[in-house]
Amino acid sequence: MSGHGNRRLRRAALTMLLALLGAVAAAQEQPADEYRLAVGDRVKVTVYGHEDLSGEFEVDASGDVSLPLINEIPAAGRSLDELEAAIVDALQPDYLIQPRVSVELLSLRPVYVLGEVEAPGSYPFHSGMTVVNAIAEAGGFTYRARRNRIRIVRSGKDGEVELQAELNTPLKPGDVIQIPERFF
Repeated sequence: MSGHGNRRLRRAALTMLLALLGAVAAAQEQPADEYRLAVGDRVKVTVYGHEDLSGEFEVDASGDVSLPLINEIPAAGRSLDELEAAIVDALQPDYLIQPRVSVELLSLRPVYVLGEVEAPGSYPFHSGMTVVNAIAEAGGFTYRARRNRIRIVRSGKDGEVELQAELNTPLKPGDVIQIPERFF
């Protein structure tokens, strides 16, 4: 392997280590119920005593989770606790008496890196992830990258918002990072 390939591997390993350390720190700071579900998130629903109603589910394009017996439950915009309460409400009293339900977050929607990076695409979100982590996962900047004009497109309650970003800007699940091309 060439010296360039070794440097790339070391840089990728360092980026992963920093992402893992950031994930541990962020997990200690942020309670799980603050996170709001959105399209592409995966959850594990456990209905105690009813394996046939339990399983892993994805928030679909319409923002719903499709569950056995009760069909579509709106999930986008809800916290895990709110989704859990909605499932309990849908199950009782017609199907189960006092159902016990647990909802866990399995995976977050990815971040997307577009433009002047070596490998544009979607990358798994890690808690504590910053712009530089995402760019490193995308193979780094190309020589044409305009490094001082990084933008993030972020979805929120009021629609999409475009933000100017620095390399240390924290990311949220579903963020789209755009690296424009320089002209000189």
